[in-house]
Amino acid sequence: MKKNIYKLFVVAFATVFLVACGAKTKESGDPSLSKVEEKKILTVATSGTLFPSSYYNDKNELVGYDVDIAKEVAKRLDLKIEFKEYNVDGQIASLDKGETDFAANDFGLTAEDRKKKFSLSTPIKYSFTSLIVRKSDDSGIHSLDDLKGKKAAGEPNTSYMKFAEKMGAIPVTYDNATNDQYLTDVANGRTDVIINDYYLQKMSVGALPNIPVKILDGLYFDPSESGFLFKKESDKLREKVDSTLEEMKKDGTLAKISNTYFGEDVSVKSDKKIETVDSK
Repeated sequence: MKKNIYKLFVVAFATVFLVACGAKTKESGDPSLSKVEEKKILTVATSGTLFPSSYYNDKNELVGYDVDIAKEVAKRLDLKIEFKEYNVDGQIASLDKGETDFAANDFGLTAEDRKKKFSLSTPIKYSFTSLIVRKSDDSGIHSLDDLKGKKAAGEPNTSYMKFAEKMGAIPVTYDNATNDQYLTDVANGRTDVIINDYYLQKMSVGALPNIPVKILDGLYFDPSESGFLFKKESDKLREKVDSTLEEMKKDGTLAKISNTYFGEDVSVKSDKKIETVDSK
């Protein structure tokens, strides 16, 4: 009888051990959060050239809307933060290779190929698309149909450039160029239009008032949301960041940071009339 009890105990112990090991194996399938907590460092991909999301100020400090929010997230999680700078393709590649934990650079998730491999945090900015054109003649653009044959400036492989090409525009691509270069090229006719996020364009044009360009009034389309970009397998880290962002939204921190850079709260939806178009 004692033998049988002993056997039952051994079997029961083995079962519990296997279940525990199975649970441990399942949990270790997503080490995104534990890896960060062990290192005590959050490694974030960004550009350092995208005003006002990620750029260098007069003191040569990396700042910006996305950058400052990422810094606050790290602070609330009791982590140090390290930024690595790349162009858009480089940021995505760094996530793919596991070199960074997430990307903070005004990322949306509209491209179908990006949706397959990446996920987005809870939104930190609600926006829409607009066009920067020459002040003198609106670059000859009065509707989206007028994009045909126009020279559109931007980084390769972005959703904005893909839309420009779909509308028949001629792409003129740049590799991590600064805003003054983009705007100057529109002004002098090297390019005709920049298709991009409205708030980024508003701040860029406002910061460089001597360059004769403007946002085309009344032509706003494609409502969008942006946040931090994660690899899809990094669910645990994304969920932790999401809960922190929700806290920041509730206590007014997101609105405060937004007003610093945009002069208004972009963490809530705009009341402008925004056209919905098929930009895919």
